Amino acid sequence: MSKILSSSFMIAIIVSLGGFVFGFDASVISGVVSFVAIEFDLNEWEQGFVVSAPTLGAAIASLIAGTISDRIGRKKVLVSIAFLYVISALFSAFASSYWMLVMARTIGGFAFASLIIAPVYIAEISEPANRGKMISINQFNIVIGISVAYFANYFLLNLAQSNADWVVALGITDNVWRWMLGIELIPAGVFLLLLTFIPESPRFLVLNGQKQQAREILTDLHGVEAMEIEMAEIEQKSHRKEASILTGFRDLFSKNMRLVLTIGIVIAVIQQITGVNAIYFYAPSIFEQSGVGTNAAFVQAIWVGVINVVFTIVAMLLIDKVGRKPLLIIGLLGVFISMSIVSYGFKNATYELDTNAIEQVQLEPGKFEGMIGVKYENDLVFKQALQSRLSSREFKTHQAQIIQESINIQPELVLFGILGFVASFAISLGPVMWVLLAEIFPNHLRGIAIATMGLINSGVSFTVQMLLPWEISNLGNAMTFMLYGIFAIIGLVLVIWLLPETKNKSLEQIEQELVPNRV
Repeated sequence: MSKILSSSFMIAIIVSLGGFVFGFDASVISGVVSFVAIEFDLNEWEQGFVVSAPTLGAAIASLIAGTISDRIGRKKVLVSIAFLYVISALFSAFASSYWMLVMARTIGGFAFASLIIAPVYIAEISEPANRGKMISINQFNIVIGISVAYFANYFLLNLAQSNADWVVALGITDNVWRWMLGIELIPAGVFLLLLTFIPESPRFLVLNGQKQQAREILTDLHGVEAMEIEMAEIEQKSHRKEASILTGFRDLFSKNMRLVLTIGIVIAVIQQITGVNAIYFYAPSIFEQSGVGTNAAFVQAIWVGVINVVFTIVAMLLIDKVGRKPLLIIGLLGVFISMSIVSYGFKNATYELDTNAIEQVQLEPGKFEGMIGVKYENDLVFKQALQSRLSSREFKTHQAQIIQESINIQPELVLFGILGFVASFAISLGPVMWVLLAEIFPNHLRGIAIATMGLINSGVSFTVQMLLPWEISNLGNAMTFMLYGIFAIIGLVLVIWLLPETKNKSLEQIEQELVPNRV
C-alpha cells in the first residue's frame, strides 16, 4: 500500500472508530433489555423505548449535525460526538430508574450523528478509485462494534453466572446489565483521544476560504499532482456556498434536486424498514422465541456478529469493482428470501406443555391449569394463555424457559434465516447506503442533505425498534418477519428503477450527471 493511501487510510480508520462505538452502543442493549424489563417492570412499549431511545436522539441530531459541520467543521463535530458517547455510557451504567436510562441512552443517540458526519468526512478526504472502500471502513467498524457487543454480553453473562468471589465483589452477579452498558467507556474514550490527531476536511476548508490549508492537507493525503486536480474541481464548485440554512434547504428541495432527493430517501428508508435494527438490537430475544434458551440465544447472537463482519469485508472488496447497484439488488433479494425462511419457521411452530416441562420451569403447577397437554398452533395464542395465568414479572422472567420447554419448531430454520438476512444486509444496504449518500449530493449541499437523509433513516429505525415488542406480542413472530421481506421486495423494485451507478466517478462528475442543470 502506498504512503499516500496509508495516510488517508489511517485517518479513515480513526474517524470510523465512531462506527465501532455506535455498533457497540446500539447492540449492547440486545443483552440488556431482558434484564431491565424485569428490573424496572417494563411493558412492551417501554421495552421498545429503551431500545429505540438512542435512535430518537439520532433523529434530533440529524436535524443539526450536518448543518453544524458545514459551519464549524467536521472535526469539531466528531470530537463532540465522542464526548457524548462517554457521557452516555457513564450515566447508562448508573441509571437508577427507567427514565434515567432512557435519557442516558438518548444522549448516546445524539452521538449517532457520527453515522452522518463520518461518511461525509471520509468521502471528502478520499480519491474516487478508493472512496467506496474508504467509506465502507465506517460500516466495517460498525459491524465490529456490534460483534464485540455480543461477545461482551455473553462473556459478562457467563461471569455473572459463575458466582466467583471477585465477580460478586465487583457487582457483576447482581448488576450484569450495568457492566454491559458501562464497558462502552473504553472504546468511547479511545475514540475521543484519537480524534485530536486528524486534520479538518479539505473541502470544508475550501468552502470556508482556507484554501492554503486545504492544499497542504490534500498534498499530504494524495500528492501534489492529485491535489491540483482536486483543488480545481473543488474551487469550481466553491462559489455555491449558501448564505443560510433556509436557502440550503430550499435548494435541496428544488426541482433540479428531485431525482437525487428521491434516490436518497428511498435508500434511507429501505435500509431500515427491512428490519436490520430489529435483528441487531433484539437478537437474543428473537432467538429465545425459537426455544433455544437464554444462554444459547446469546451464543447465536455472536454468530450474527461474526457473519456481519465476514460479509462486510466481502462488500468492501466488491463495492468499487462490482458497483453499488448490483450489490443492492443481490442484498435485497437475499433479505426477502431470508425473512421468508424465518417467517416459515415460526409459522409452522406449535406449543405444548407437559408435566415435565412444568417441573423444569419451577413455578406452581396450578398456575398452568387448563394448559397442560393442550397443543397451541401459534405463539400468539400460547402467550395469551400464559399471560392470563402468570403475573407480568413471572411472564418476563420465565418466558424464555417456558418457550424452550414447550415449543416444537425447527430452530435451525430461524437461525439460518436470520444469518442469511445479516449476510444480505452486510453485503449491500449496510455499507452501500452511506457510500451513496456521501456521493450523490452536491458538495455545497452535502451536509444538509445527509442530515435530512439521516433524519429519515433514524425516524424509520426508531419506528422499527419501537414496534418490534408490540408486533411480536400482537401480530406474532411469523407475520412480523414476513413484513420485513415484503418491504425488501418493494425496495428492490425502486432500486432497479431509480438508482444510477456511481463507482469510479469523482464527486463533481456525479453531481454533473445527477444535477445537470446546476452550473
